[in-house]
Amino acid sequence: MPDAVTATKLRALSGVQPSGQLHLGNWAGAIRQFVELQDTHDVYIFIASYHAMTSVTDPAELRTHVRQVAIDYLAFGLDPAKAVLYRQQDVPEVTELAWMLGCACPVSQMQKAVAYKDKVAKGLSPNIGLFTYPILQAADILAVDPDVVPVGQDQKQNVEITRDLAQRFNHVYGEVFKLPEPRFRAHAAVLPGLDGEKMSKSLNNGIDPFMPEKQLRKTVMRIVSDSTPMEAPKDPEKDTTFQVYRALLSDDDPRTAALAERYRAGNFGYGHAKQALFELILDVFGEARSRREELMADPGEVERVLADGATRAREVVSAVTDRARAAVGL
Repeated sequence: MPDAVTATKLRALSGVQPSGQLHLGNWAGAIRQFVELQDTHDVYIFIASYHAMTSVTDPAELRTHVRQVAIDYLAFGLDPAKAVLYRQQDVPEVTELAWMLGCACPVSQMQKAVAYKDKVAKGLSPNIGLFTYPILQAADILAVDPDVVPVGQDQKQNVEITRDLAQRFNHVYGEVFKLPEPRFRAHAAVLPGLDGEKMSKSLNNGIDPFMPEKQLRKTVMRIVSDSTPMEAPKDPEKDTTFQVYRALLSDDDPRTAALAERYRAGNFGYGHAKQALFELILDVFGEARSRREELMADPGEVERVLADGATRAREVVSAVTDRARAAVGL
């Protein structure tokens, strides 16, 4: 079992799959919390490049997505001096741990995985990588001895599978893996997309805050709205634009209440609301947009951050892998 924790900070682990351009829903639901968490926790975040292979088969596309995720996380405020950001493929010990965990995993457990059934139902090819996805994910998590794994409610089963596999392994081979606790993101907002449905890459209804200004404004203006006349009072709680606007601000920000009052007062059109959202996006993400431009122009800096992150991650992962090897007799 790992030595007693001597650091004052708890360790947190999260991963992001590079399957497309990040959007406001990704920021509100996860990235914002990770940026805040880096000040109070020892944060490890990996870019799940191996996981992406279950659905992305174009090599150039995969490389582009991996690099773009790194750039966007750094632009959003992840500080490589505080957090460890690394590519999954740069820490090969994780796949070795996945094999060892797989040898302790009954097939029936993978057959119960909800995520696999959901993805197949949506048309993804049922390959072995997709089927054993939770085992690799368990290895990703257990590899860094995290105390907590921040997740959304939809990922609860994956953490439960991780804990179960760790317990099975520990039961057979001794106390090798620490059992991480899921931490549900208390203030993680679920943003509606342009069509009013949950903002999602697969639905292509997201709002990318890094778009050029003209394209961003044009995209925001496409948000669905009802046919209530401009002069009539409106219920902000039923409007997609307001829901996105509110999610970008803190709970006590007076701008939210002020906009809601304009809705209820009448003589305020949905076009006005969308213009307000457009301006808010530029305000909230102004610094991030500038930082992203700098990173896009300096690929060497991004590569340096990822290489350094891999080195730091491997120091931890190698120790965990060595424990597992010794336990199984390798």
